Amino acid sequence: MKAIRRFTVRPVLPDPLQPLSDLARNLRWSWHTETRELFQAVDPEVRRTAECDPVRLLGGVSAGRLAELARDEQFLHRLTEASADLRDYLDGPRWYQEQLAQGAELPAAIAYFSPEFGVTAALPQYSGGLGILAGDHLKAASDLGVPLVAVGLLYRHGYFRQSLSRDGWQQEHYPVLDPNELPLTLMREADGTPSRVVLTLPGGRSLHAHIWQAQVGRVPLLMLDSAVEENAPGEREVTDRLYGGGSEHRLLQEMLLGIGGVRAVRTYCRLTGHPAPEVFHTNEGHAGFLGLERIRELSCTGLDFDSAVESVRAGTIFTTHTPVPAGIDRFDRELVARHFGDDGELPGVGVERVLHLGMETYPGGEPELFNMAVMGLRLAQRANGVSTLHGSVSREMFAGLWPGFDAAEVPITSVTNGVHAPTWVAPEILRLRKDYGGTPGRWDSAADVPDRELWDLRRSLRAQLVTEVRTRLYASWRDRGAEAAELGWIDNVLDPDVLTIGFARRVPSYKRLTLMMRDRDRLRDLLLHPTRPIQIVVAGKAHPADDGGKRLVRELVRFSDDPRVRHRIVFLPDYGMAMAQKLYPGCDVWLNNPLRPLEACGTSGMKAALNGCLNLSVLDGWWDEWFEPDFGWAIPTADGLAVDEDRRDDLEAGALYELIEDRIAPRFYDRGGEGLPERWIEMVRRTLGTLGPKVLAGRMVTEYVERLYAPAALAQRAMDPGAARELADWKARVRAAWPRVAVDHMEAVAPDTAGGPAELGSTLQLRVRIDLGALEPDEVEVQAVAGRVDAADGISDAQLFPLKPAGGQDLEGRWLYDGPLALDRTGPYGYTVRVLPAHPLLATGAELGLVALPTESAGDGAGVLMR
Repeated sequence: MKAIRRFTVRPVLPDPLQPLSDLARNLRWSWHTETRELFQAVDPEVRRTAECDPVRLLGGVSAGRLAELARDEQFLHRLTEASADLRDYLDGPRWYQEQLAQGAELPAAIAYFSPEFGVTAALPQYSGGLGILAGDHLKAASDLGVPLVAVGLLYRHGYFRQSLSRDGWQQEHYPVLDPNELPLTLMREADGTPSRVVLTLPGGRSLHAHIWQAQVGRVPLLMLDSAVEENAPGEREVTDRLYGGGSEHRLLQEMLLGIGGVRAVRTYCRLTGHPAPEVFHTNEGHAGFLGLERIRELSCTGLDFDSAVESVRAGTIFTTHTPVPAGIDRFDRELVARHFGDDGELPGVGVERVLHLGMETYPGGEPELFNMAVMGLRLAQRANGVSTLHGSVSREMFAGLWPGFDAAEVPITSVTNGVHAPTWVAPEILRLRKDYGGTPGRWDSAADVPDRELWDLRRSLRAQLVTEVRTRLYASWRDRGAEAAELGWIDNVLDPDVLTIGFARRVPSYKRLTLMMRDRDRLRDLLLHPTRPIQIVVAGKAHPADDGGKRLVRELVRFSDDPRVRHRIVFLPDYGMAMAQKLYPGCDVWLNNPLRPLEACGTSGMKAALNGCLNLSVLDGWWDEWFEPDFGWAIPTADGLAVDEDRRDDLEAGALYELIEDRIAPRFYDRGGEGLPERWIEMVRRTLGTLGPKVLAGRMVTEYVERLYAPAALAQRAMDPGAARELADWKARVRAAWPRVAVDHMEAVAPDTAGGPAELGSTLQLRVRIDLGALEPDEVEVQAVAGRVDAADGISDAQLFPLKPAGGQDLEGRWLYDGPLALDRTGPYGYTVRVLPAHPLLATGAELGLVALPTESAGDGAGVLMR
């Protein structure tokens, strides 16, 4: 018979073992080796079936075993040490507290919103890189003592579990997750009733959600769950699956995440006394509605809409993760309008005001769609991409929101992603680093590790991967319907002494899962080379609705099923954190071949690098920024050539084959007198010691604190209601007056050249006449923009030179400005003059998207030729 309902009966821990409960409930165990080893000692047999989850482990331990542990003095000593270490970790001062003690002005708290979080395989609430990045952000913030409060949704089916049919077609499974079996605690009011948030829906309906809390070290992660009895069946399913359902389903998820998330944070702070966040960070546009909820809160205090927008903008940070418009959530305007206004959320806030925030007002935009990224940018004074290249791509992509400015000046900066080393580095490498005096965040002592020891460790990790692959491959084939008697060949899959290449990620078309198969004969030759063979481990999930991605998976699976090569190339289904933590350390080379520049960052190669794995990648994302020949190889690309898609893939696949044939495999198998690949080992050393510190999440979070969180907190503190009203009124007045602002006349004099050609090192004196209309000089900034010019007089590599008022207005009411322009470079050189709005509370001069430039008749020409 089948149970109609299931639940977990938790054991009662003996008093001496009570600290185990706190250790299990804090997800720090997922990256703290000593705590994980302590739980492994509780019951090794149960541990192997508990998927690295101490909560499930404790639920399966017998009362007899617990009683035995309660008398085990050695175990109790380890438990006491682990518990004391956790208390010190949670309560002691860390980097953030040290900065405060030294006088740094930092936010009291930061709210961090993301649609997914990849903290541990025991909490499967992630689909790919965005969630893993968010999880690493929380862990690094915890390690640094940054006071984050994280907000997400609790998906009762997670993303999906992947298996394969007999013919290699991806199949999806959605196991139900019981929050009571996860490392979560239900947030409750003082009277014991569950805390909840409620959203108003059209037609008099409501969306209720409970708040579950996961503790990620020092960081609380609040997760909203709509599977509550008060909801009608449709509303109960809002948090059913990550990235599932149609447009309205997704809209409700994002309303719950953003609007409900702010309410959950307020509830948490009320119940715990945690400081209220001064800064709100939205990780991608999915959480953008948080800005609307904060506008509603301020409107309830009497602040008008425009003033509330200015206050919200000051303390909001928006991080974009997509380099393509198709990756952005966009909703039909009518759908959004139906859910806001007097019959839905935000009564009293005009629907048209809400819709305008997400309107694509730039050339080529679709006015009938509501763009979540556009709203995110309009409600955040600070925005960033996730690598230097991605920042540049984002500025180009969103330049239409700042008309009149070159893409380089669009106010979107970049903070390159990082990864959390304790989560992703193999314990063996962490121990080796500790043995040779490595300190957190660095491995300067990598040079001290003997070649033999480093190489033996790399082989040991490769051998562990071989064992893991065989186990998973056997299970996969049994799921595909194979009998045990026909799977003896799996015992010979992979070889711990063969060059091993890893490729694992989501499977959208731009990541090109099957590029390696463009020339199958050539790939077979590489796999089966008599003296320099390679072996490849591949994993990845296609989105359930992406049949094109599923076809790519099947194509690769069918190739890897070929008896001629199946011992050298494998596809492992159900890629997730647990698999990844085995895969990265065991590979020698990490392959990444996206269409450039469509990879925003691509952190999998960072995790591999921290384990001494060398990167083989297209120059995209983070690799474009930090590639050096010491760390791996760059795959040449044809993205700048006028070639069709097939020709481009042929060229880049050919370049990939040549790198493996001519440079990578020969270096791996080039053995010195002691049988060691000395040049390869030196590359591993350089990767660990030089590249490693750059790719750490601690570096990333420190940059967020110093470059974004701290300035946003200061801006928020300055934006009291009076300042918000004044800024909103000023912006309205400037926008109204701007059509009359003009550069009326400009001229340049070179007094040190006596009328001859301009020379390097000379100085031009610029004189400009500006019509400011109804504005005053202290409300604008006048700049000369100068640099090299191309054949079309376009200025590149520009420098800015401020011009100052030179007296008052002339008889025609124009203002005179002047200033020097130093000529510090040779060749074709030009300048122009522009006028920007200026206000102390603006983050940049481009914030309003307003600029006044000279007409052709304004002066004596914009070009100055230098010799």
